[in-house]
Amino acid sequence: MTDIPKAGVIGNPISHSLSPKLHNYWLRRYDLAGSYTALQVAEEDLETTIRSLPGQGFIGANVTLPHKVSVLQLADHITDRATLIGAANTLTFKEDGRIFADNTDGYGFIANLKQGAPGWNPKSGPAAILGAGGAARAIIVALADAGVPEILLSNRTRPKAEALRAEFGARIKVVDWVQAGPMLADAHIVINTTSLGMKGAQEFKVPLDDLQSQTVVTDIVYTPLRTPFLIAAEAIGCKTVDGLGMLLHQGVPGFERWFGMRPEVDDNTRQAVLA
Repeated sequence: MTDIPKAGVIGNPISHSLSPKLHNYWLRRYDLAGSYTALQVAEEDLETTIRSLPGQGFIGANVTLPHKVSVLQLADHITDRATLIGAANTLTFKEDGRIFADNTDGYGFIANLKQGAPGWNPKSGPAAILGAGGAARAIIVALADAGVPEILLSNRTRPKAEALRAEFGARIKVVDWVQAGPMLADAHIVINTTSLGMKGAQEFKVPLDDLQSQTVVTDIVYTPLRTPFLIAAEAIGCKTVDGLGMLLHQGVPGFERWFGMRPEVDDNTRQAVLA
């Protein structure tokens, strides 16, 4: 085993990932020995690749699409949080070869909000979520843990939202996609977890006429950094939080576990990743 600890991010495709920029910046900033690389891995090669990593000097890995669910089958220990979400994004390889799986997406989401909208109080009122995919699952768990009293959930295909309500309980109220605009009137925070408005994806068309100026608005999309949804919400007077911070903060627990230093997410970190 090599002396320099290695970590990386596993996905398919992976060239778009900002995680190598982030972790290598932190390694330089804190003058730590280590490396972090992007690993493009097809579904059929996932198990072989992951089991081979510890022998190559890897102490851990982040996991992104489409492997976040599949990696749970390979883990020897799964945190309660990852079990509840049904996906993992952070793996740690123990010296005895065991694989430890966690999900830090919800942590990253809440930490980003605390930094970007420190005035937001989770207990103050309902949260409205657009979308019912994997990111929504992590965010629902995080919001419930934070004490949000009600979650209004709307998805283009209603059965996916209904499935999340069946799984996570009565705190979730499912709203038809055609009513997604009016749903925003009661929300103290609105979260877009869909790809709508993302570079290369369909445009964001949910009407914002009912959005209140005191509502906090966040988008987990970060390409572009200021999405059409955030720009429109800013025009209404809302406090907005971009999606880059979620990516930066979700990387903190893994980096600390692997390299022994808890990194800071600040303006320098953002600039290094955006450069």
